[in-house]
Order: sequence, then C-alpha cells, then structure tokens
Amino acid sequence: MIREGNLKSGSVGSVGSGRLLPAVRTLYSRLPETYHLKLQDLQHILFSLGYTDYLADEAEAAAAVEVADPMMVL
Repeated sequence: MIREGNLKSGSVGSVGSGRLLPAVRTLYSRLPETYHLKLQDLQHILFSLGYTDYLADEAEAAAAVEVADPMMVL
C-alpha cells in the first residue's frame, strides 16, 4: 500500500525534468512494489506524490526508468 506521508517525509520534494532519474530511484527504493508499474502509472504516482511538478513526458520517464533499471523492459 502506498502511503503519501511516508514518501513526502524524505528529502526529495518536488522535482523538475532534470531530477526525474533520482526521483524514480528514490521511489523504487522506498516502495519496491512500484518497480513493475506500467509507465503511465509510474508517471501518475510520481506526480501525485509530489516527486514531479507535472506529468513527465513519456519518453523522458521511459529513459529515467531504463537508466534506473537497465533490466526493465517497458
């Protein structure tokens, strides 16, 4: 179960496009159950929990996921 308060208590806060990769890595480390989300769901989670200021571009999010986990195939 995802608990918004637990994530926002960390030091990440809202991020822009340049900080998408660290946001994905932090999300994966704090909530391993998000590891296998579809790309659209991951974009929504990052935005809803305040990791990004906007819904990240699909290509940008896919690149961040690929770098965060080279074994991940979307």
